[in-house]
Amino acid sequence: MDPGRVTRTDRLERILRALATSLGPLEEAPTPLAGGITNHNFRVALGGQQYVVRMHGQDTELLGIDREAERLASEAAASLGIAPAVAGALDECLVTRYVAGALAGAADLAAHAPRIARALRSFHDCGLELPSRFAVPELLERYARVVGERGGALPAAFARVRELAARVAAALAPARARPCHNDLLAGNILLDEDATGITIVDWEYAGMGDPYFDLGNLSVNNDFDERADRLLLDAYLGGGASDGALARLALMRVLSDAREGAWGVVQAHVSTLDFDFDFDGYARSHFERMLATAATDGFEEWLACASASREERRGATA
Repeated sequence: MDPGRVTRTDRLERILRALATSLGPLEEAPTPLAGGITNHNFRVALGGQQYVVRMHGQDTELLGIDREAERLASEAAASLGIAPAVAGALDECLVTRYVAGALAGAADLAAHAPRIARALRSFHDCGLELPSRFAVPELLERYARVVGERGGALPAAFARVRELAARVAAALAPARARPCHNDLLAGNILLDEDATGITIVDWEYAGMGDPYFDLGNLSVNNDFDERADRLLLDAYLGGGASDGALARLALMRVLSDAREGAWGVVQAHVSTLDFDFDFDGYARSHFERMLATAATDGFEEWLACASASREERRGATA
């Protein structure tokens, strides 16, 4: 092995030595946690407490990740009781208290849609100002530049995805930017053992954006049906969801697939993971679902409904 190469084990040992000065000595061997695609996650016991050390992956800023935004969002969410407490942050990692909970499947999350909606609403309304911005069309351009700078080629579908994302953004009435999570995969939501509480983890894509992206991202990533979407929106809005709100949610599902697919494209060129993950296949599946949705009559109806709502809002404020 190259003596100048720093291994993942070396990095973790250095991090744990640094953490021991504030959190206490290491009491047992760290346990790797499954599920991380961008970072390496470990459960560690320090000074009589259990923590999760999220060791940052290489070049994650190319994915649009802002580590200061991640820390601030994690701390704000923890203060609301919807995320683990932050115990420390170093240049190479974020440390949170370990929280026991069950990873939820899509069916579980759909059943708990109202509870998740209320948790997200509390974060969206908390008043936090994050140093990063999250907007899918801008993210697509950034990812395309990264791939080009790495000497890669964009898949044929990328141009059409860009075009559709621009159409969606143009149809939607601008929303006041709020702090958002932006990565609501099933693996990032834990249900308490009695299924009465929700814990949301992995805030690394947090940024100021449209709250409806969180709702659409949650919905499409976890296969919500129309009933679950309506329950989600009714709970989020505190009342019956309008046709305009439902159309906005549906269009954000489309933007979510655009983002996920583009993320897979750029990860195929920048990831340094030491296990196999089919980023190209991941990108292809999300692009295919997005394009299939955009080919339906429903897509045009959502655009028309969102555009009408935008004009109504513009007229009301003229």
